[in-house]
Amino acid sequence: MATMKNILETKGYTFWFVAPDAKVHDALKMLTEKRIGIVLVMDGEQLWGVFSERDFVRLAMKTGSFSPELAVSEVMTSQVFHVKLDTKVDECMALMTEKRIRHVPVMDGKMVVGIVSIGDVVKALVAEREGVIRGLENYIAVREFPT
Repeated sequence: MATMKNILETKGYTFWFVAPDAKVHDALKMLTEKRIGIVLVMDGEQLWGVFSERDFVRLAMKTGSFSPELAVSEVMTSQVFHVKLDTKVDECMALMTEKRIRHVPVMDGKMVVGIVSIGDVVKALVAEREGVIRGLENYIAVREFPT
């Protein structure tokens, strides 16, 4: 079974982050420029929270508009679910489904080493299932059946 480490080795360990005092405008600009759905909110190596497209929508709906000068720390999601490098893909999928989240940071101890999306997890699960199917097809093809 593939792990988060396997996914990150394929997609890369790159992730994007902003400081807690960064402005919402700057976080939105990063989301747009990088074509991503989430940025981590970090103070040095410490993970404070996440700021996502959903956080922006909630802010806009709550206030009827938004101030681009608000600090990200004022509107971020502070309860962050994470996984470890050795977390299996199906365990990550279960967490993401249960918590209704689309991105999850990958931690090595207390250090963020990457982030995986629901798309990354689905892609890994599909590849794994295709490998099992190919193996079963090969097994069946070489077996001799009595006639």
